[in-house]
Formats: sequence, structure tokens, C-alpha cells
Amino acid sequence: MAASSIKVGAHGRYQIKSGRLSGEYVARAFPKPPARAQGLIAEAYGATEQAAIEALHSALDDRESSRTADRRMDAHSGGVIPSAAEYAEAIRQIELSKPQCALLDALALAKEDGLTEVRMARAAGYKSRASVKRSFASVGIMIGEFLSIDQVAGMNPEDLDGISLVGYRGSADSENASAPWILHLELREALQTAWLSQLDR
Repeated sequence: MAASSIKVGAHGRYQIKSGRLSGEYVARAFPKPPARAQGLIAEAYGATEQAAIEALHSALDDRESSRTADRRMDAHSGGVIPSAAEYAEAIRQIELSKPQCALLDALALAKEDGLTEVRMARAAGYKSRASVKRSFASVGIMIGEFLSIDQVAGMNPEDLDGISLVGYRGSADSENASAPWILHLELREALQTAWLSQLDR
């Protein structure tokens, strides 16, 4: 599509670009700016530009409905947990800091064993347990905002909003030990996919 002939609109969290390409009307969906990645999400064709746009809107709505149906209920918080595909899309678009990336990587590598807040802080370079918890929670808030998922309060009063979307507390090894935080399996799978895609570059 020639830049001068492109019509730009929006649908949900996606930017829609439409126009005529090689004699056909096409509409394409991309993440809304200022998303970090601008890759193509979906496209549709039509007899007219408006028909292509409407077909794309319908495809995006069907996609969202299917993804919503794939979410599971979390036994720990009672909230919904996105699929690995949804987590992967969110992780590509939200603005994570380097310490947050290091934190997620460390937790993903820990798998079901998880990490205590002290080990989380050490792995990502935070100076206190409070700062690592705030950062951990903010990842969940960003994911929730991107995927339009309401935040669910944690099981404990000290759990911050957003945490339930990234992980849950495991069981302490002893009465004196701190319970570790464990990433949801779907988020671990999304991060593993991100690592593999980076290795392929």
C-alpha cells in the first residue's frame, strides 16, 4: 500500500491500516503505538475498503473470543490466567525494564521451585524485598492493562495488585522459610518461546 493511500484507524488495542494493494482492498491490524513491536497481527480482504475493514474487525473479535475462552481460572487467586499466546503477545508489547526482564528470566528458569523475594531481588539487582514485589506486581498490571483483564487481589493482604497475573506463592520448606514466588506455567512457556525466537535471529 502506498503511504499516501493508507487509512489509519483503531479497533480495541490494535491499530488498523487499510488501503488498496495490487488491485485488492486490504485491512491489516498492528499493535497500537507506542508498542515496542509493530508486527502484523491479522489481515483481511474485501470488495471495498470498508468491507475489508469490517472483515478484519470480525476476525479480531473472533480471535479475542477464542483467546478469552482459552483462559483458565487460577485456583490460587480465583482470577483468570491468559494463554501462553496471550502472554507472549503482551510481553512483546509492554515496556519492561531490564531488571524486570532479569526477574522474569530468573523465575522462569526456577520453574516450579520458584524464588523467594530475597533471591528475586538478588537475581534482578533490587535492593529490597519491597522494591522487587512492587516491580513484580507492575509487570502483572501492565499485562492486565494490555489484555484488558481486571486485576484480582492476592490471597494475602500484603500481595499487591497485579501479582496474581504473573505468579503465585508456593509452599515454604519450613516454618522459618519464606514461601517462593512461582510464575504461571503459561507465562513460563511464553518466555521460553521468546528466548527461542531470539536464538533464531
